[in-house]
Amino acid sequence: MAVLLTPQQRKPGDIRPRSAPGRIAVLDGLRLIAALMVVAYHYIGYDRGAVKPWGAAADRAFPALATPASYGWLGVELFFLISGFVICMSAWDRDPGHFLRSRVVRLFPAYWAAALLTFAVLTLWPLVRDPVGPSDLMVNLTMLQEPLGVRSVDAVYWTLWVEARFYLLFAILVWRGLTVRRAALFGAGWLAAAALATQAGLPALDLIVMPDYAPYFVAGIALFLIHRFGSHAGLWGLVAVAFLLAQHHVLGQTHHVAADVLGRPLSPWPAFALLTAIFAAMSLVATGRLDRVRWRWLTTAGALTYPLYLLHEYIGWTLIAALHTHLGRYPTLALVVTLMLGVAWLLHRYVERPASRLLRKWLSAPLPGPLILAHGFARGADERTRAHQPDGAATPGVHPDPGRRP
Repeated sequence: MAVLLTPQQRKPGDIRPRSAPGRIAVLDGLRLIAALMVVAYHYIGYDRGAVKPWGAAADRAFPALATPASYGWLGVELFFLISGFVICMSAWDRDPGHFLRSRVVRLFPAYWAAALLTFAVLTLWPLVRDPVGPSDLMVNLTMLQEPLGVRSVDAVYWTLWVEARFYLLFAILVWRGLTVRRAALFGAGWLAAAALATQAGLPALDLIVMPDYAPYFVAGIALFLIHRFGSHAGLWGLVAVAFLLAQHHVLGQTHHVAADVLGRPLSPWPAFALLTAIFAAMSLVATGRLDRVRWRWLTTAGALTYPLYLLHEYIGWTLIAALHTHLGRYPTLALVVTLMLGVAWLLHRYVERPASRLLRKWLSAPLPGPLILAHGFARGADERTRAHQPDGAATPGVHPDPGRRP
């Protein structure tokens, strides 16, 4: 069970908790912004697929929008930063079983539905991508296709393996006992391991510590601790180190995207400015300066984000390829984004929510093994006791049941 420090356990430098936070509405809005950044990147900025959905290079199809949209991949970094914040918040005062169960319930229902729907669309309408085979589809349903080297139903699923590894690392901390001090030390240790892994040349270490993405998760954890327990120089120092490492990754990633993905030049400074804005926005959330932002539609926005992210790429490209020659580019773009938001809401409302309730109920049921084992031990002890008693004697406290089969 995750625990807070008691007054007797608290050491000098520990910070006292505020009241437990409720839902932070502005985070839902930031999630939607992150998802729309990725959508813009795939619909407007990215054009290196086997078949170009718009029938032309992105900078020719959208001369004014292609360059700004080319930085939309930073939405993934925002997702990871939010994830560090939210996972630490949701794991507080939870045991490892509850934490992992909540992650399964949160991730899998929408993912299963999105994977099956994407597979069906690509099978019936393979305009821009061929579907994976049935065997690969079944592997995808486990969410383990990345480590097994199996092609994903949709390319955006690569981030789910990154998230899963974060959850497993954080589950160790939850199992050990989640306190402010341990969470901060966990973050500092993770950053140090990530820095060492960059030059270690050990694939297994790189797989575990994820040096490219560790700064975002660690910064999110530290920012939640600031939000929950108040500002502290050590926690802000952790955020600062995470930012310095993240900007190094972002500048390198910008060069990679420009040279190897998009095939056209990109200045690194807009990426740096966007990263700075992302950290600044999350810092405002952490310090409570955005707590007054409680628009009701933000809750719906947060609910749409995960299904939209899972569905938008290959299905969206298919719709674009089918419609743009009839409607024109800008009307098609507006229509496809609207349709994908609508499908995301339908998936959330009529698939994800009921399936999550059912899955939570199933996973919350106790396993039968310990009960059967305990019953077996009781029966064995009962029979051994009877064997050492005179005929007709009953074990104290046990009433014979002549109807029970041996």
